[in-house]
Amino acid sequence: MKKKLVILSIAVLGLTLLSFTPPADRFFELAKNLEIFGSLFREVNSLYVDDVNPNVMARNGIDAMLNSLDPYTNYIPEDEVEDYRTLNTGQYGGIGASTINIGNRTVVNMIFENYPAYRNGLKIGDEIMKLNGVELSKITAEESSRLMKGQIGSLVKVSVKRFGQDKQIDLEFKREKIKINSVPYFGMVPSQDIGLVQLTEFTSDCSKELKKGIQALKEQGAKKIILDIRGNPGGHLNEAVDICNFFIPKGKLVVATKGKSELRDYETQGNPLDENIPLVILINRGSASASEIVAGTMQDYDRAVVVGEKSYGKGLVQMGKPFSYNSYIKITTAKYYTPSGRCIQVLDYTHRRADGSVGTVPDSLKKEFKTSAGRVVYDGGGVEPDVVLNSDEPAGIAVALARQGFIFDYATIYASTHASIATPKSFALTAAEYDEFVNWMKGKKMEYTTSLETGLKELEDEAAHEKYLPLIKQQVALVKQKIAEIHQSDFTLFKEQIKSLLEHEIVSRYYFEKGAAEFSLNNDREVKKAVEILNDPVTYKKILRVQ
Repeated sequence: MKKKLVILSIAVLGLTLLSFTPPADRFFELAKNLEIFGSLFREVNSLYVDDVNPNVMARNGIDAMLNSLDPYTNYIPEDEVEDYRTLNTGQYGGIGASTINIGNRTVVNMIFENYPAYRNGLKIGDEIMKLNGVELSKITAEESSRLMKGQIGSLVKVSVKRFGQDKQIDLEFKREKIKINSVPYFGMVPSQDIGLVQLTEFTSDCSKELKKGIQALKEQGAKKIILDIRGNPGGHLNEAVDICNFFIPKGKLVVATKGKSELRDYETQGNPLDENIPLVILINRGSASASEIVAGTMQDYDRAVVVGEKSYGKGLVQMGKPFSYNSYIKITTAKYYTPSGRCIQVLDYTHRRADGSVGTVPDSLKKEFKTSAGRVVYDGGGVEPDVVLNSDEPAGIAVALARQGFIFDYATIYASTHASIATPKSFALTAAEYDEFVNWMKGKKMEYTTSLETGLKELEDEAAHEKYLPLIKQQVALVKQKIAEIHQSDFTLFKEQIKSLLEHEIVSRYYFEKGAAEFSLNNDREVKKAVEILNDPVTYKKILRVQ
């Protein structure tokens, strides 16, 4: 194993250097660099003052070499391959529950319906104490995640601590094939002929799930569709092509990939699901890769109005393949280009700065392209929405309440004392219930810093550096005192944000993933804008410049 890792590091280093070397000299440069790396490795292993772990040193070398290329070219060792497959296929052997860490606790944050965890009594909010007799406090989060997964049909014993019960609860589950739902929600917008469907990942067969959702919406009377791919990090390119084919005819170019060893056009292969249905696509800064292919292609053909924030800007294609000793490698092999010819890659890994850092493509180098209807679009910066709606930054107190587990824990308490709640579309905490949460928070130790406090600290530091701090010290102290006073009213000032987070977490306890998604869309600003556009045919056509 050690030898193989060393050879991999040497090979990658050699190939990296060879890419800048004339072909006639490549074999010499390869042999030379292999010898240098191998000799260096042996000398360090032999002479370094402390014992060296060859596996760790080789892995660090591999990661450093690949990171010098881009963040997406990776080596995946055998013990991480299963997690990688889960990300790509959306399938694994498990019990159908996910966990998060809050402080030093591992708690169940979602139960997937109709799987072992759901059927056998595990609850959201349960703190996992042991897995197969192993105390979670003594292992890492990654190790505990792997213990939860395993061979289909095998047993896993889970010991949990549940709110309101003194004794530890022991549960046993038989692992099943778990399929992560890439379409957690689809439904009709209330009192509208508009259907909305969420797509969270481009896993294998996600296009089939999405197709079922859209067909179901049309059967329910949907005459217009909102496709929500906000926060979708991408995945399989072929799935993106198939999804585009839902809305554009057979034989249309969706994306072209261009690389050293790859030059290919991906076209639609079948008849569309609905070539004419009005369509709005929601994106944000978390929409990447395959999400950008879908949004960019629909934009290039003037087939959909794109609403939201500018997308992430990942225009690179990766190829994965099995490697030595049951490991896996993922290598960037090409850039992809939308039908208009643009590449939306925002970071230029090819031309790094002198210090090795990576910059964005400057505006001066961005090229202009045109959609089918003649609208101007640009490359080198993600997909720019047709209608831009920048997200509101959450308040510091809301972020702190969520990150430090107070929202989660109070939802657990609430669920333990309420047998049922209203539907996700109508559930809301009363003013009295919100006040109960505020009272529960009294005496709790919560730390958070607002952007105003961060700016004040920077001002202090700069004033101290410039020797001006003594002159403004009194004023700074007064501002700090005023901010402290304001903090006392944060639960009132940011009530709507905090209340919405609480309601969302509470809804998930009763209605799980689908209900939480449904609740989130109730008062969604981007969804409301999409509905407004779809209900105004003149504006819709004007944006797309279609007749």
